Amino acid sequence: MTDWTRGHGNTYLELAVLQPCSFPPSTTTGFGLGLCMATYTAWDMAIAAFIHGHNLIVLTTRSEDIASTTCAETGGNVYSLNPLSLEDAWTLFCRKAFPGKSSCPRHLEDISRRILKRCEGLPLAIVAIGGVLATKNQSRIDEWHMLHRSLEANNKLQNMKNILCLSYNDLPWYLKICFLYLSIFPEDHEIECMRLIRLWTAEGFVQVSEDGLTIEEVAEGYVYELLNRSLIQVTEKTVDGRAKTCRIHDLLREIISIPKSREQNVATIASEQIERSPGKVRRLSIHNGTFGIVQQSKRLSQLRSLFMFGVSDPLSKSSMPILFSGNCRLLKVLELRNASLETVPEVVFKLFCLRYLSLRGTNVKMLPNSIGDLVDLETLDLKETYVTKLPVEIQKLRRLRHLLVYRYATFEGFIPPFHGTHGFAVSKVIGDLSSLQKLCYVDASGGDGSAIGKLTQLRRLGIVKLRREDGMSLCSSIEKLSNLRSLMVISTGEDEILDVQSLPSNLPPQFLRNLYLQGCLEKLPHWIPSLDNLVRLNLRWSKLRDDPLQSLQDLPNLMNIVLDQAYQGEDLCFKAGGFPMLKILSLTRLKGLRRVTMEEGAMPHLENLYIFDCQLVKEMPSGIEHLTKLQKLDLVEMPMELLMKLDKSRGGADYWKVAHIPYVRIVLTLEGVLRVFKI
Repeated sequence: MTDWTRGHGNTYLELAVLQPCSFPPSTTTGFGLGLCMATYTAWDMAIAAFIHGHNLIVLTTRSEDIASTTCAETGGNVYSLNPLSLEDAWTLFCRKAFPGKSSCPRHLEDISRRILKRCEGLPLAIVAIGGVLATKNQSRIDEWHMLHRSLEANNKLQNMKNILCLSYNDLPWYLKICFLYLSIFPEDHEIECMRLIRLWTAEGFVQVSEDGLTIEEVAEGYVYELLNRSLIQVTEKTVDGRAKTCRIHDLLREIISIPKSREQNVATIASEQIERSPGKVRRLSIHNGTFGIVQQSKRLSQLRSLFMFGVSDPLSKSSMPILFSGNCRLLKVLELRNASLETVPEVVFKLFCLRYLSLRGTNVKMLPNSIGDLVDLETLDLKETYVTKLPVEIQKLRRLRHLLVYRYATFEGFIPPFHGTHGFAVSKVIGDLSSLQKLCYVDASGGDGSAIGKLTQLRRLGIVKLRREDGMSLCSSIEKLSNLRSLMVISTGEDEILDVQSLPSNLPPQFLRNLYLQGCLEKLPHWIPSLDNLVRLNLRWSKLRDDPLQSLQDLPNLMNIVLDQAYQGEDLCFKAGGFPMLKILSLTRLKGLRRVTMEEGAMPHLENLYIFDCQLVKEMPSGIEHLTKLQKLDLVEMPMELLMKLDKSRGGADYWKVAHIPYVRIVLTLEGVLRVFKI
């Protein structure tokens, strides 16, 4: 398990802690070594906890001082990472420079190896230069020679800088500003790709497409262009391989993003002293501190964007005159995420150029009527606030494309409560916001949801507290949402029927990729098997009496299924050839389940199987041994009778079924203590 702990200076230390964990003596089963998480807030606490133990601690750092100091204190050893071997470097280079090809074209091999030599085995340099070359014409060998000549350098550090700067210089003009914009985020910060897309569009960086694409789809293409050039890295993907979060490599940030951003006056980091900015500040990002550094600045009259990361000061007139002075009339982006804020300053609603307003994670409970004055607003992010109702003046925001008004309840354990998602009451005026693409989550119990059918640009829709009698009206609205990609519908309670049967089979949203239904279903909606683009399906509290697998098994793109209290029967059978693309399967709290059969040829691409609190008392799923691609099996709070059959040391009858799975984890509560075991 991994925990990031603040170390010496500004470097993070990665702690990998391996700790033996076993059953109490009375119930020992011999499951062996388990993994336990240890969390600390300072290096000294970590030393105190581990120095006298028998644990293995692995630290990764770019600082030799940290490495030597740590080893001096603990008696450990320093292992320096060597450059890649010539063979490995060549393999990595070819993979980046010639995507989709098995090898380097013969006429480019000589110049390619000369370019590779300049990288000196450094992986970051190799992927950076490979990303540049991947965009070059392979028939123009003169372009490759020109690039090689531009890499003249006298030392390794300068050579690295040349390569990375070349990657930046080779960008088209519209990507340069998008890349430099990343300097607003702190070091090692994971950036939600959708957040980045909304910011770029609000700033006006994204070109309008002539191919019928939305501006968000064009911006998403920008993200992938930067990824393909290895200028940013994916940190988390969706199940179908799409980038969900990303980050910029520390060296790229230090060598290119921050210096170039400062040089071109793209953004200013307050912690670096505003005075270093070449002109009037246009975008200000305040990192991990207070507002004191910007209080007296006279160079903020041209401010276009304001961001805060880790700022602890309460937002008030005395603490932040930059916002309350009235000099920020040109502000387009105001990012107050996680600020210490209970009411929105009235001055915010006088920022008539504002396109992006985020109050996410604040304690704000309501918005005033003056929200209607922000007529250029495109994104209103109130996620994880306490806002439950919007004023009728919201109808004036005709350019609004992303409306996020919801929060999740806190809970203990593995499974969120039924009413874990809180939305906002909607009125008929919501139908006036014809540009909306994301609307989450509408509380259907507090108003008329029929106006949703007017929002034909919607890509993502969330509905909570839907009554049975409102199901037909909702289906009538969904019929009109031909662009819908994601739909979540939650009923008013565990026993309330979720009536979504009225949607015609020939008129469901054909582009729907994600479907979440939470509530009691009399039967599986007949239109689901026609969703050929469906990637993810969550059925929770459905309480189906009939096996749903028969209807779902032929969906050609389905990759993730969650069945949580979704089925009351005793048997589930995955037929041969069924679920051809499934990668993740979760069987959760299926209390009546006694047998699971997986025929040979079923789920040929399954990688992760999660079984939680299911009463499979006789044996492991029959045929699980056929799942040759299965990488991870989690068994959580399962019957001891079943788990004992996996104990190899005691001749467990079912161990052979899971022996081919690289990672098998058992989690269960014993004598009131949660234990984790790895087979």
